[in-house]
Amino acid sequence: MKMIDRQLVTKKMSGRLALNQTFKGIFIAATVLTLIILAILLYRIFTQGSSHFSLEFFQNYASRRPEQSGIKAAVVGSLWVMAVTIPIALILSVGTAIYLEEYAKKSKLTSFIQTNISNLAGVPSIVFGLLGLTVFVRFFDLGRSILAGGLTMALLVLPVIVVASQEAIRAVPKQLREASYGMGATKWQTILRVVLPAAIPGIVTGSILAFSRAIGETAPLLVVGAFAFVNYLPQSVMDSFTVMPIQIYNWAGRPQVEFQAVAAAGIIVLFIFLIVMNSVAVFIRNKFQKRY
Repeated sequence: MKMIDRQLVTKKMSGRLALNQTFKGIFIAATVLTLIILAILLYRIFTQGSSHFSLEFFQNYASRRPEQSGIKAAVVGSLWVMAVTIPIALILSVGTAIYLEEYAKKSKLTSFIQTNISNLAGVPSIVFGLLGLTVFVRFFDLGRSILAGGLTMALLVLPVIVVASQEAIRAVPKQLREASYGMGATKWQTILRVVLPAAIPGIVTGSILAFSRAIGETAPLLVVGAFAFVNYLPQSVMDSFTVMPIQIYNWAGRPQVEFQAVAAAGIIVLFIFLIVMNSVAVFIRNKFQKRY
């Protein structure tokens, strides 16, 4: 048996330590650079938007005059769209994940479906917008409605939630299922009373992060036909609408310099929504996550 050459190890050790320190410095520099860019971005947004951030900003509709512009219609429109997106995406994606993990037999067909779902999670959002335009707006003749926009956003986040739900269900130990079967429970009773309660933290966390992405997306809703200028509140899911990202995009593209402050105020509101949703996801994960 060949013994360790201590002289060779000692000779190479200095080079290895130098290489380790080099990579450590690169990683620290990347982290610091990222934090600096984020700090500059936040400083720029908050210093610009704070001057226009007031109660009237939430009470006013969009206007051609920057001092009268508000985000009321966009906030309400975003809530309407998410009210359609969340239940549809949750029901379809969790149902798909339960079928693939608990009922479907492992075969080439299920592997093919699984691979395509994973690939769909990486498809650009504009593609889902074109799909929504073709299927919901034109084929089902839903028009530029909240329902068409919400269904399109549900398609956008569905692959992400399916993958997250599958991972959460897969992480439930088999011993829990076997113990349930040993008590005489059926497969559905085991899923409903054992698997889903244990998997809910992972499912909810992944879902909220997916919905955080949906509330900040612009391209799919632009393709579906959301308006950039709305001075009324929608009354049903068949009404036309606007959402916060589109309203911000519209303000940022206007030639008047004053609209830059209005757009920054809109970004602050969007930030607050995202921070609240992500905080809820972290709270649920920390509160209900169990270690087996």
